[in-house]
Amino acid sequence: MSVDVILGLQWGDEGKGKIVDLLAKEYDIVARFQGGPNAGHTIHYDQKKYVLHTIPSGISSPETLNIIGNGVLIDPYIFRKEAEMLRNENIDISSNLYISRRAHLITPSHRLLDAALEQARGVDKIGSTLKGIGPAYTDKVARNGLRVGDIESDQFSNKKEHLQEQHLRIIRSLGINPDMLTIENLSYYEYLKRWNDSIETLRMFRFVDSEIILNTAISNNKRILAEGAQGTMLDIDFGSYPFVTSSSTTTGGVCTGLGIPPSAISKVYGIFKAYCTRVGSGPFPTELFNEEGECLRKAGNEFGSTTGRPRRCGWIDLPALKYSIMINGVTDLVITKADVLSCFDNIKVCTHYNIQGKQIEILPFDLLQHAIEPTLKTFPGWNEDISEMRNIDELPSSFANYISYLEQNLNNPISVISTGPHRNQTIFRT
Repeated sequence: MSVDVILGLQWGDEGKGKIVDLLAKEYDIVARFQGGPNAGHTIHYDQKKYVLHTIPSGISSPETLNIIGNGVLIDPYIFRKEAEMLRNENIDISSNLYISRRAHLITPSHRLLDAALEQARGVDKIGSTLKGIGPAYTDKVARNGLRVGDIESDQFSNKKEHLQEQHLRIIRSLGINPDMLTIENLSYYEYLKRWNDSIETLRMFRFVDSEIILNTAISNNKRILAEGAQGTMLDIDFGSYPFVTSSSTTTGGVCTGLGIPPSAISKVYGIFKAYCTRVGSGPFPTELFNEEGECLRKAGNEFGSTTGRPRRCGWIDLPALKYSIMINGVTDLVITKADVLSCFDNIKVCTHYNIQGKQIEILPFDLLQHAIEPTLKTFPGWNEDISEMRNIDELPSSFANYISYLEQNLNNPISVISTGPHRNQTIFRT
């Protein structure tokens, strides 16, 4: 068999966790391929809500093996809290969770450096989640990082302390006193103590050469689902740079983040909201600053699952979506949060950008270089609660017309319609 992929097509928060959780039982393996605890994948299981930051969203399916791939960053302290949350809910993760030895670790000093760099940027800050993602990936690329496999070495403590001293020197060079910074309202040394204790929790799990396990599974006709984090517009290469994450959030990241060949990839599920949201700084062509934006935020409960920050909200952006679909080779579209638009008499779709008097429908190199005015097309809303509808034939005609318009303009089928956060609030189209 082959590898199917689930990833986001916007600025993250598209609802990937629900879809992975929903589909996991159909796969032998769910493997997370990039990102770290800056991601928050929300799933609803047994009438309870779980927010996963590092552990793959297929963890509630006991028959499915879950793998944290080499492209993922792990903060042992955050991982421990996540593991304890699941155990307290009687979800056994000890037998069906493997961790790649090649996955890199986020240390406490990475998080301290993240906060210092963001502080030093002042008004030019990028809106970091302050989880240490950027500094940890920087050390990875600079061949200076700590990996999960290093925990098994008797040199682990020395390597960690050497890295810490490097980070503290950088912070002091910025004119910032490290002792004045905190991590999750804890002093650095208190956080460091808890982090060290959490290493022992991490040791309880099976460290593996995940690329070998995955390629062996492919040879043995196992079904694999690759789970991405964030969204395409936050990709380090193709996103709205520099207001992006530090990893490859696209289909290309599946190969480097799991160690599998491109030829193994089959379906690519591209997930997008029926509108757009963004957390943190950066360009957002369709952002709404009026009552419509506030209505989207309230109706969609648009607050970051990782940071808790209010999300910026706006209408759906077709030029950005078309770009994302092209970059990822999307074969199937999944639309989420369509139920949120039920509160509008009219809804709008950005069909083009107007830049310096010219209409374009291709995402430009630099979204900040010129003022962008979105060209909006208005559709009648459905003014009807669709969250309890379970069949495509039940949906209002105005909603069906909206879906048809999107399919035609995105040149891709919408295979799945999510009408709420729970598993049963999903319509599959054949």
